[in-house]
Amino acid sequence: MRLRIDHTTVYDYETPAIYALHQVRKRPHDTDAQTVISWELVLEGAKSEASYLDQHGNHVELVSILPGARHVSIACKGEVETRDTAGVLTSNRMVPPLWLYQRFTPLTTVGKGVRALVSELGRSPPLTVETLHALMNIIADRIVYNTEPTGSNTTAEEAIEIGHGVCQDHAHVFAAGARHLGFPARYASGYMMMLDRVDQDAGHAWAEAWVDGLGWVGFDPANRICPDERYIQVATGLDYREAGPLTGVMYGGEQEVLSVNVQVQQ
Repeated sequence: MRLRIDHTTVYDYETPAIYALHQVRKRPHDTDAQTVISWELVLEGAKSEASYLDQHGNHVELVSILPGARHVSIACKGEVETRDTAGVLTSNRMVPPLWLYQRFTPLTTVGKGVRALVSELGRSPPLTVETLHALMNIIADRIVYNTEPTGSNTTAEEAIEIGHGVCQDHAHVFAAGARHLGFPARYASGYMMMLDRVDQDAGHAWAEAWVDGLGWVGFDPANRICPDERYIQVATGLDYREAGPLTGVMYGGEQEVLSVNVQVQQ
């Protein structure tokens, strides 16, 4: 399947930022499940300072806001050919060793909430893909999809306590639970083509776990499926802070208005 993506992030400021530097992770890469046909990044009120691959092998564009800019647009568009691999990526593309992906982060710390979820799998569940499918379904049952109660700094434990969240929260809880079980696991960000609409408010997120004999296997608790040909992987990391589409620092820029538009279509 060939998918077209248009992803625009716009910042409008009442007073311009004194200084801002963003890490932009919006460019996908070739994997077993996808081939990038074309990709373009268009900036308004900002400029590219450098491009590089980060420690996870993600494409990163380092972007600074131009002095005095009140309107900043970071847009990308392109086409990607996708294939259905049932969520399995056999190539170990990342730079770090697998044991790094067993490390917990502030967003994926294991507490009583994650332990309670994992305990539903029974005592000493096997490190198999079937165990991960069961974990995905437990998370989907316990955390109802809702865009209101959580934000980018919501931890896995907080999402479980609230009982509601978005795909980012599902991914953090899955990564925490999988690591607690003993699997290397990582957060994945990218895009998903919806069957009922083209316009979306944001990109998509899911999680991947390393299964011996298979490779990285993706799990999307928000939709209760493994990624298929409707998915495009852009970045991976230990959590959202390492794989989110836009992260950075800013000084000044009062009364910021943020708008995001994502279109994914065949």
